[in-house]
Amino acid sequence: MSVSQTPLPQYLNGELSQETKDLISTLPKEKGLISDHVHQYQGFWYPTRQLQGVLASQKHFQAQDTDVLLVSPPKSGATWLKAILFCLMKRGHYRPDLQNQDHPLLKNNPHTLVPFLELDLYVKDEEIPDLTSYDPPPRVFSTHLPVGSLPESVKDSACKVVYLCRNPKDIIVSVWHFANKLRPKHKGTISLEDVFESFCSGMYAFGPLWDHVLGYWKASLERPETVFFMKFEEMKEQPDLHLRRLAEFLGCQFSPEEEAQGMVDNILRLCSFENLSNLDVNKSGKQSTGVVNNAFFRRGEAGDWRSCLTPEMVEKLDRITEEKLLGSGFQF
Repeated sequence: MSVSQTPLPQYLNGELSQETKDLISTLPKEKGLISDHVHQYQGFWYPTRQLQGVLASQKHFQAQDTDVLLVSPPKSGATWLKAILFCLMKRGHYRPDLQNQDHPLLKNNPHTLVPFLELDLYVKDEEIPDLTSYDPPPRVFSTHLPVGSLPESVKDSACKVVYLCRNPKDIIVSVWHFANKLRPKHKGTISLEDVFESFCSGMYAFGPLWDHVLGYWKASLERPETVFFMKFEEMKEQPDLHLRRLAEFLGCQFSPEEEAQGMVDNILRLCSFENLSNLDVNKSGKQSTGVVNNAFFRRGEAGDWRSCLTPEMVEKLDRITEEKLLGSGFQF
């Protein structure tokens, strides 16, 4: 690791606050998969521009007791769960049904409806966002932040945290494809081998994964009333069961009338990969950051790693994972 003393890229000079620049000059840095560099802060690694969003959200976000915060490591299935959470929590305002052409999910990407604190809302330190557009409660937001780096208002409130994790082998493959969609053309493509090594070292955006997951796993055991832990693979296997469990945790169980009306199935159909990926907004739209919406929809499956990772990669990753999780009681 090295401590950053080199000038920031010119395009970032007008976007970063002086506070962020001063902090970055003191932090260890490594080469990024998409951005030029990632910087180590509070034990985790962040791309340069996103680090400012981390600092600003920690400083300015004021959680309400009725808020719901979806947390996940990058490329863990959050796009799908954002759609489900929005439909679940807002079903009193918007009937979740494919026949309801006015439903916001049919015209907006899930990341627009459930924005990231550090990537969307607070990415510009001097511009504190007006969150009144997310009223009336419950407000639903998301973040990639590790548990120890959450804004203090989240920790001090009754805000509900929903955590989603995924098999690290599938995360690696998803990060690889995503990085190559977002990398500037002049950088060329990045190899799966390079992504794999960055992942195993933990030196990629919001890594190391194992520390991220274990932080929320322990929090869910200590504070089960406010932290709900989910696995992508289990959600894929039994989506109706886990949707009902999620609704129970959030205090918005399905009524007998809603069950009779097929509300659970309606939400799952509306939020299915097949439906979301074929919507015009997700085929041709863009985020405010410039990221094209179709970058968030590749396959939406579990087990894709089997066709990509070599036996040597699998053996190495299994060994690291076993070492990192030893004694925790947690398994992917």
